[in-house]
Amino acid sequence: MKKALLACVFLTLLSAAAHSALQQPPELHVLHVQGNVYMLVGAVGNITVQVGSDGVLMVDTGTAQMADQVLAEVKQLAKPITNKPIRYIVNTHLHPDHTGGNAKARAAGSTITGGNVSRDIQDSTEGAAIFANENVVRRMSSSSGNQRVPTESWPTETYGDEKDLFFNREAVQLFHPKAAHTDGDSIVFFRRSDVVSTGDIFSTTSYPIIDLQNGGSVNGIIDALNFILDLTVPADKQEGGTMVIPGHGRLCDEADVVEYRDMVTIIRDRVQDMVKKGMSLEQVKAAKPTRDYDPLYGSNTGFWTTDMFVEAVYKSLSIKK
Repeated sequence: MKKALLACVFLTLLSAAAHSALQQPPELHVLHVQGNVYMLVGAVGNITVQVGSDGVLMVDTGTAQMADQVLAEVKQLAKPITNKPIRYIVNTHLHPDHTGGNAKARAAGSTITGGNVSRDIQDSTEGAAIFANENVVRRMSSSSGNQRVPTESWPTETYGDEKDLFFNREAVQLFHPKAAHTDGDSIVFFRRSDVVSTGDIFSTTSYPIIDLQNGGSVNGIIDALNFILDLTVPADKQEGGTMVIPGHGRLCDEADVVEYRDMVTIIRDRVQDMVKKGMSLEQVKAAKPTRDYDPLYGSNTGFWTTDMFVEAVYKSLSIKK
């Protein structure tokens, strides 16, 4: 019961944070990343959009409050390229700042009803297909542990460890890292465009959010960051090459992910050492294991504070296997 209550509080705070951020509606900005892939910024969580002759694929849909603005921006972006609708949506995890626009985005699209997507195939009336790891649907549909999510926002297609799509003349791969930000994360790799969309496994604006109540863990975050680095290849002088779209913050490349991975690993190791010494949570917080990284990622206010991050790391490492 306590875990269920904490999980409800977690998602309520996410929704409240998103609502607060939207009291003054932010401007949406579109950045061409490379190849067929664009980054849509301003819907609270970053949205990745792939556009081509077959239609539109979206990775995440932003908040419910921003859905109409997001769809208008996606339509404007796609107009010079294709007259086809949104075909696919991928949810990187369950949180409402990334899935809140699911229902409207799905209704605005249509599922391809057969074979080769490059052919003119009659559209289905069922809306766009929404892909996610199977744990996303399990948690969205659960009557305990999470806020109840309307069925029209649930993914329509699920996968286990990996899934491949071929859309707009490029391979799109979905990978599920276990127990990272949550237990339902997806990393999306656009192979021809050479772009990785990470969801909230990686962010440039804060320490990683480790959602313990929804299956997250600090070691899973590090493993997932290392996996992202396995996908990325830098260009000249270790800059450029594979581009990385974080869940929040600016567009990145491999070097940015390396710095973030190193930061999380160092803090994990510091807290692990303190746990082995038998230090309490309050003693660990007082020791300030994040001190040298706080100017970049720390916060004493807002939805995800430095104290909350340290507590999540401590609890994640203290869980008995």
